[in-house]
Amino acid sequence: MKNIKTVALVGLGAIGCYIAQGIIKAVGYENFRVIADGDRKNRIENEGAVINGVLHKFKVVSASESMPAADLIIIATKMNQFNEALHSIKNQVGYNTIIMSLLNGIESEEIISKIYGEEKVIYSVTRAAVTRIENNVIYRPESCNIEFGEKKNDKLSERVVALSKLFDAANIKYVIEKDMIRAIWKKFMCNVSENQSSAILGIPFGAWRENIHANYVREAAMHEVIEVAQKLGVDISTEDLIKQREVLKQINASGRTSMLQDIEAGRKTEVEMFSGTMVRLGEKLKVPTPINALFYHMIRTLEDKNSGEFNFK
Repeated sequence: MKNIKTVALVGLGAIGCYIAQGIIKAVGYENFRVIADGDRKNRIENEGAVINGVLHKFKVVSASESMPAADLIIIATKMNQFNEALHSIKNQVGYNTIIMSLLNGIESEEIISKIYGEEKVIYSVTRAAVTRIENNVIYRPESCNIEFGEKKNDKLSERVVALSKLFDAANIKYVIEKDMIRAIWKKFMCNVSENQSSAILGIPFGAWRENIHANYVREAAMHEVIEVAQKLGVDISTEDLIKQREVLKQINASGRTSMLQDIEAGRKTEVEMFSGTMVRLGEKLKVPTPINALFYHMIRTLEDKNSGEFNFK
């Protein structure tokens, strides 16, 4: 594969919009497809999306439509929409199609591999401070970055080179990590600790710059991820925890994690993907995960509260 000419996207949320606005410039309107059905399809067609103050319109296709396969399919949904997304891309997959998942967590590439074949999967991690309020998406280019590649990237594959050319044309910042499994677990460690503790405590990124108590909670969860990862042979350590302290100093202090945004908006969260996964792996590997068990039940309580399951004065 020398060049990626056609791209399909499922999931036009905050991250999906960030990716879409760049790639449509690179491949053109006719070669970029958003997969959607029903009310979602009508809404995207009629309203488009306002991204950093600019209205964008996209070509929308139904999951059932037959057409030439896409060179690249990007899945940018939440985990609770993942199964639907996997079904919706079926008619877009061809012999040489690359499938990239931008989901959080550590499991989506493995699930895609079981359905469509490991040879179609590119591993990726998204690091982007993107906020969506109704139909408005706001992102800071300097805070957005995608890490991607094969599992190991000591030598770049033809697919990775092709994807690099596309992202260059789309002006999407990226890094090709030598060890993508390590990269995915590093991001997972941050999601498990930062997304969940911020959602429970109701704090923005800036709290971790100044408050030792907030950092204690965040890093207690990180230590559990490190223990589980090491048990699985993944090369992350306390050194990565220490480096993350410096990373947090560079993030917009008023920024909010996606899970905190979900709780504030009354949406379901990705708690099953984070602490739910940690608790399950901990039980399987006989690694204690009491912090994540507590996180899990606290976040589920907040979800139940938002849904109106209880409303005590």
